[in-house]
Amino acid sequence: MNGSTGSGTGTKTDGRVERGNQTRRLVLGRTMDIASIEGLEGLSLGRIATELRLSKSGVFALFGSKEELQLATIRAAVAVFAESVVTPLEDVPPGARRVRALCRNWLTYSSDRVFAGGCFFYAVSAEFDARTGPVHDAVARTRLDWTAYMEQAMTEARAVGDFVEDMDVEQLAFEVIALMEAANAQSVLLGDTAPYARAERGVVSRLRASATDRGLAGLGEDAP
Repeated sequence: MNGSTGSGTGTKTDGRVERGNQTRRLVLGRTMDIASIEGLEGLSLGRIATELRLSKSGVFALFGSKEELQLATIRAAVAVFAESVVTPLEDVPPGARRVRALCRNWLTYSSDRVFAGGCFFYAVSAEFDARTGPVHDAVARTRLDWTAYMEQAMTEARAVGDFVEDMDVEQLAFEVIALMEAANAQSVLLGDTAPYARAERGVVSRLRASATDRGLAGLGEDAP
């Protein structure tokens, strides 16, 4: 008797948890697209509940406040970004080829509009760059993490002999990221895809300038 009751209660609880998780995914899918176009300030529990035909109390129970909704949206966007840009490189060994593939993945992520407004993090960085508080800190942390990842990929490529020993990793990462973000900004603003090809040419040119003979081979046209 007790075992039967416990099993039924557990099933009901699991069902509620799964429905809650489904609702959470539905909400965050929408908030990521809104934020990439209108910014994180465009989010509100009431708006999301209305647009998705959910109860406001249910949305509030999941997120609690607008700030938590914003933070959850940032975390969800990080996961989407990683899946689009980083995960495909799991089988690519360290080197210039990996660095170029990382850049190509980023440009594809932006040009394919994984987020409706282009690069999610470019959009929300401009929105929160001069502010303070938990949301600003979360946005800034994502930017630092991305830059650190790019620098790590370049450092590893230098370590295997694909880039010259005196390469300034921080400077090169800064320039490469700047080129890619410029393409994102111009494409979103003008509705033109040409900036992505220009950015890739610029990125490859900068990488070639610091590459060894071994690295140049990895930066060839057959690189992914």
